[in-house]
Amino acid sequence: MEFYHSDDNNKLRHVINWIVDIVVVIAFAWFLVYSLGTQIVIAGHSMYPLLSSDDVVLMDRLAYDFGHPGRFDVVVFQREDRKMNVKRVIGLPGETVQIKNEEIYIDGEKLKQPAGLGRVSLAGLAEKPVKLGEEEYFLLGDNRDSSEDSRFANIGNVSSSQIQGKVWFRMLPLVKMELIRSK
Repeated sequence: MEFYHSDDNNKLRHVINWIVDIVVVIAFAWFLVYSLGTQIVIAGHSMYPLLSSDDVVLMDRLAYDFGHPGRFDVVVFQREDRKMNVKRVIGLPGETVQIKNEEIYIDGEKLKQPAGLGRVSLAGLAEKPVKLGEEEYFLLGDNRDSSEDSRFANIGNVSSSQIQGKVWFRMLPLVKMELIRSK
């Protein structure tokens, strides 16, 4: 009789271990999807040639929980009208950004931009020096002539609380699948 009771305990332990394993796997999968798998669909051509309209990218929600956006990071931010946008970080907190003669200046020094990021024909608000606060960033689209970004009053300087995460991977279209790196 005791042997039968022990066998039931083993079966119960086996079932409990199996349930715990399933719960752990589901929790881990949820964590990965929540932190690294948030899908963003690109609308418009403001990040062309890096990203095109209808591309699907993944955002890392945790990227800035333990750090801060760096210059040239591609980030997702929430506008005042609650829409999500994707732009590139140009100006960092405490810096002064100005656009003159189609060039970007940070604290009076011409910004050396990575290849592929063009001139800025429309300076907008940055025609005069724009001083960034301690939690503010100046964001631009890569397609400078077709981007609604920090140069315009409806976007302006973007606070760190508006930045939702970092774009790290293009999922779709499949033929253009790749890691998205800061330049």
